[in-house]
Amino acid sequence: MELSLHRLRMLRELSRRGTVTAAAASLHYTASAVSQQLAQLERDVGAKLFERFGRRVQLTELGLLLTEHAEEILGSVERATLALEEAQETVSVRLMAGVWASVASGLLPHALTALAGAHPGIQVRTRELAPEDTADAVRDGELDLSFVIDYSDAPMPWDAGLERAVIAVERLHAAVPAGAVPAGSASLLELAEHPWILASPKSHFGRAVRTACLRHGFEPKINHEVEEQSTAMAMVRAGLGVTLVSDLGLGLRPPGIDVVALTTPLLRTVSIAYRTTSSRRPALQLVIEAVRDAAAALGLGTEPALPGIARS
Repeated sequence: MELSLHRLRMLRELSRRGTVTAAAASLHYTASAVSQQLAQLERDVGAKLFERFGRRVQLTELGLLLTEHAEEILGSVERATLALEEAQETVSVRLMAGVWASVASGLLPHALTALAGAHPGIQVRTRELAPEDTADAVRDGELDLSFVIDYSDAPMPWDAGLERAVIAVERLHAAVPAGAVPAGSASLLELAEHPWILASPKSHFGRAVRTACLRHGFEPKINHEVEEQSTAMAMVRAGLGVTLVSDLGLGLRPPGIDVVALTTPLLRTVSIAYRTTSSRRPALQLVIEAVRDAAAALGLGTEPALPGIARS
């Protein structure tokens, strides 16, 4: 019997997610592709590994047994990879990182250029995900590392199997139509009468801003719900409302809008998340150092906005 690591990962995701569709989405495959690979795994094993009950899937006893061993096998592969990296005199490895727009545009070009010059053997590939999805992708083994955020008004739930290295602490600013706020600063409450352009409450950013507004005594009147800061600022430029934007997001700012400081600072901590089992990987630590250097060059500090986050 020859077991494919690729198919074992699919079985593990099926066990975690409960449906082929959810497992496929987490692995960025089509449901039909995952179904075909799992069917092949059953043929490889010569036994039934799962049963369908409507849309959901339940593993058989043999499926549960193989999943348990899959966890051990995949963990051993990761440990072997680490041992090989540590034994090499020069670091040569490929890492997959989860990013979002402002990180990809504001930090990575500087960080990866410097990394390539100093350590050409390290290749970092990126996948853009919603910020709230990146930590789960690291935990599940889809990514080697990911950028994650914690807002001062909305800390992110944390998985015990992950660690995080603080990269930068950003301030949030108000982005308003030109001339809408004559003063150079404003409180959130002073923006209460303006229409707002904001991400949905399903997003971490959308929840954090809504929480901050409620703490300041008002519920924002949201006329336009969009996810990307660049899209929100384009709508601000058209005079459709106000929004909040982070330090890194300011790099996406179009001309013709004003950026106003908040009198009571709203902060968010940008970190890199990685599996605890990967903490000794030399390549990972070199990537973290390169991104920290890029953040420092932009004047971003590294003191966490939340007391529960340790800087590693």
